[in-house]
Amino acid sequence: MEFIMSESQNIEWKQSWHDDYLKWICGFANAVGGTIVIGKDDDGRITHLENYRALMESLPNKIRENLGIICDVNLHDEDDKKYIAIRVNPYTVPVSLRGRYYYRSGSSKMEMTGVTLNDFLLKKAGKTWDDVLEEGAKLDDIATESLQLFCKDAIKSGRMSEDILELSDRDLLDKLRLINGGKIKRAGIILFGKDPNYFYPNIKVKIGRFGSDDADLRFHEVLEGNIIELLQEVPQILNAKFLIKAIDFEGMQRIEKNEYPIAAIREMILNALVHRSYMGSMIQMRVYDDKLTIWNEGTLPDGMELESLKRHHISRPRNPLIADVCFKAGYIDSWGRGTLKIYNSCDEAGLPEPQITALDGGILVAVYKKKEHPANDQANDQANDQANDQADEGTTDKIKKSYDSLVKLAMELFPIKKPTQKQYAKYATLASELSDQEISILNFALTPKSNKEIQEDFLELKRHNDNFKKYIEPLLTQQLLRRTLPNVPSSPLQKYFTSDSGKIVLLIAKEEKK
Repeated sequence: MEFIMSESQNIEWKQSWHDDYLKWICGFANAVGGTIVIGKDDDGRITHLENYRALMESLPNKIRENLGIICDVNLHDEDDKKYIAIRVNPYTVPVSLRGRYYYRSGSSKMEMTGVTLNDFLLKKAGKTWDDVLEEGAKLDDIATESLQLFCKDAIKSGRMSEDILELSDRDLLDKLRLINGGKIKRAGIILFGKDPNYFYPNIKVKIGRFGSDDADLRFHEVLEGNIIELLQEVPQILNAKFLIKAIDFEGMQRIEKNEYPIAAIREMILNALVHRSYMGSMIQMRVYDDKLTIWNEGTLPDGMELESLKRHHISRPRNPLIADVCFKAGYIDSWGRGTLKIYNSCDEAGLPEPQITALDGGILVAVYKKKEHPANDQANDQANDQANDQADEGTTDKIKKSYDSLVKLAMELFPIKKPTQKQYAKYATLASELSDQEISILNFALTPKSNKEIQEDFLELKRHNDNFKKYIEPLLTQQLLRRTLPNVPSSPLQKYFTSDSGKIVLLIAKEEKK
């Protein structure tokens, strides 16, 4: 026999011919090829074709006229029973049936539409989505500040020389292969665009804070911008609003007990931004009481299984131009080790094994906190409360009266650690000493704000170092404001946000005014 006798990914058995089977031929041609056997039942038994002469004459023409391809159509005879084998070769160009495209995936046929069809057509043309020229984009659509930050990181990583500092924006884009004939490629807009969402929808990251399940949504934020900006802003907002204990994203040292490893969070964010399908939905991060998840649109490359991500695997980026720029900046490597870092860092921190699953046309990565021990936690809380009560005998009746209600409210509104009564007394003193303007600044900075936003947009002052020292620095000294990039105070991307202490002070100040 010339072909495999068992039905498989590349073999399909049909008892008789129907024109609808042209879709299967189209699917084989667009995939890796295959054979359709006409005259066999689902168990592989020959059923015999009475009309084999007519089919041998009509099928080659029907395939050529409807699909524009040529297939080997062969008649076989076994025990005086006739059947036909249609051998379909894989085609390097896309094959369509009446304007529709089909693909053989596993043992089933699928019609390709939307993003799937777009990726398929680009692949057949030898291109990827990020390598396509964006006809409407101009050099003015590129953010010089993002290019400068890239240069700084690329030089620091040692993957590019300081010579790039002498290049113009256009020449740098050309060196990174992000421009061709004066036109910007999609990768250039995604990486460095001033407003990527003007060109493509959903170049955003949505972050939600949940309780124990998806029904308990407490608050959320949506961030948008180019990749260079999002790599800075997503960790900032996580620190400022979503994580109970701030993580130092500048370093790679191990973090505090019961929190997530820096390496795991960093790789989850990078993988989602670099490898997502940019024609699909926005990236979604969910922070729960006991876990953190991140989802991005886009499936794994053909031939790669989820289990492959737990071991060494070949790097096959969906967006090779984007991945190359991120490699040059030192954000990623080119060895497919990103998911291994997630697994290994969680293992080193003594955390449960992360879970990576396929979900709704994308990839979901989940990391988990250590399981708590309620009995031990309760005993520790009781011991701390007793020690605090003994130390706070001089606390005023007013503070004792309002402490429980305000702490309960604070913990409902913000993901903060419960303050002791002694700490609360300190906060109450701070609240009474703050001016109305300082209280307003703390309210304004509940989400990270830049120096410019605080001075010019909110206070309506000219941005000046004297104003910084007068209005912002005192709140930093009192630890009511914090920097999003504490290790780089003078960074142009620096922002300021209200700390947990500042949030409690705000609640106390609000209560005092009642």
